[in-house]
Amino acid sequence: MLRAHPDLLLFAPMSVKPLRQRAAWAALENHYRQIKDQHLRDLFSADPKRGEKLTAEALGIYLDYSKNRVTGETIKLLCQLAEESGLRERTAAMFRGDKINVTEKRAVLHTALRAPRSASIIVDGHNVVPDVHEVLDRMAAFCQRLDKRIKNIVNIGIGGSDLGPVMAYEALRHYSNRNLTFRFVSNVDGTDFVEATQDLKPAETLFIVASKTFTTQETMTNALTARQWIGSLPVHEHFVALSTNEAEVKKFGIDPANMFGFWDWVGGRYSMDSAIGLSTMIAIGPDNFRAMLAGFRAMDEHFRTAPFDQNLPVLLALLGIWYTNFFGAETQAVLPYDQYLKRFPAYLQQLTMESNGKSVTAGGARVDYETGAIYWGEPGTNGQHSFYQLIHQGTKLIPCDFIGFKHTLNPVGQHHDLLMSNFFAQTEALAFGQSAAEPYRVFDGNRPSTTMLCDRLTPAMLGQLVALYEHCVFAQGIIWDLDSFDQWGVELGKVLAKRITPELQSKTEPELKHDSSTNTLIRRYRQR
Repeated sequence: MLRAHPDLLLFAPMSVKPLRQRAAWAALENHYRQIKDQHLRDLFSADPKRGEKLTAEALGIYLDYSKNRVTGETIKLLCQLAEESGLRERTAAMFRGDKINVTEKRAVLHTALRAPRSASIIVDGHNVVPDVHEVLDRMAAFCQRLDKRIKNIVNIGIGGSDLGPVMAYEALRHYSNRNLTFRFVSNVDGTDFVEATQDLKPAETLFIVASKTFTTQETMTNALTARQWIGSLPVHEHFVALSTNEAEVKKFGIDPANMFGFWDWVGGRYSMDSAIGLSTMIAIGPDNFRAMLAGFRAMDEHFRTAPFDQNLPVLLALLGIWYTNFFGAETQAVLPYDQYLKRFPAYLQQLTMESNGKSVTAGGARVDYETGAIYWGEPGTNGQHSFYQLIHQGTKLIPCDFIGFKHTLNPVGQHHDLLMSNFFAQTEALAFGQSAAEPYRVFDGNRPSTTMLCDRLTPAMLGQLVALYEHCVFAQGIIWDLDSFDQWGVELGKVLAKRITPELQSKTEPELKHDSSTNTLIRRYRQR
């Protein structure tokens, strides 16, 4: 049995009972047995106004969760579970800068990245808000003085230093500077760098190297390749650093004036609105970037203040808990009906799965319940002609989040009406299905979905959607009693890779001390 580490217990919320001992959990187990076999057709027939009641609306997002296998009592009990889990208290602790990242003893303050200048958020006796705005102001000044000879921006990073910037660039491409070309390099596979720079000219290219420590193996390997690629051109004119390690930045040849920092209370997957977003700011301009931050901030306030039964992130979180822990669902599909959001599901994969892919509580005890759904998805009608078959008629229960917009950014003929007719039709088909004489034409229905109908995809709306899922992840982590802000699960592979690299490159036959499979694979690779 895994026992809690004494240091972790100092930080754990001791007043909260283990999940299965909370009164609301027992009530939900009984409630689940009562309604698990009810069909959505019957629920809608029993209440003709169900589609109007099981909804919530805020900030231009209309959330319809009526096509989920829930009743008003389900939501009441789930909200009670959130209360018993200490969600209100832990939310307040996060916003005020308590060190709720228990294993690393750090504050969790991505919300400070979008705080207004007038705010005061104290970390270790220091107000961090002026520091945030100093970096934002420097970023804006850099954008305005960008050398006119620069035509190409290449962001080099990995994880949150790549997924956030590339998702934001694609999502906000409508607002981007079309005189600039943007590329993103993350994979240590040399093909990624070669293809990203194939048609670029070194004299016209600026590299943004995103690594907090400036030691990340994949990022620094690609950065060194980029430095070789520019040849004899001056490094300080073609490189910018997003880092906190000034010594390594200077050693690389980058001017410290072109180094933009962030803080250990910002996790990588929560950093797209920090200095990590420099490529985003260059693309859409400082004003649009600040509008995006305002969207983040608006959702922060909604999450912090709205009642649970009208709180968009909390409702999404509770529905996820309901399906993961009671219906045994293993995955969650996110289906944006907007081509600009094509990278949004991939972004959410890291946000959700790195945060809540845990099997140990914040106090260090092994969990005895499921955590962390697998997130996946594709945009719009593309997915309908791909994996929707499994969602509609397969044997697996796959809850779906549908995200659509009333207004398109690119009105072309009847395209948007056709897109949105599919958007509405899919949730209807999933919920109600159809009968047929031939078994292969039968749609059982009763497949749950949540619909988010938004006004239009603006920088502010993107900020709101990202913050919506950030806080959804946080709420689920609190209920599951996880530390959603560390990621120790990625460390072991890195350590082993550093041990194996010299074995692959050794001029003489190395002494291999791995298992028989790994040893054999390494030897076969060396034979090339």
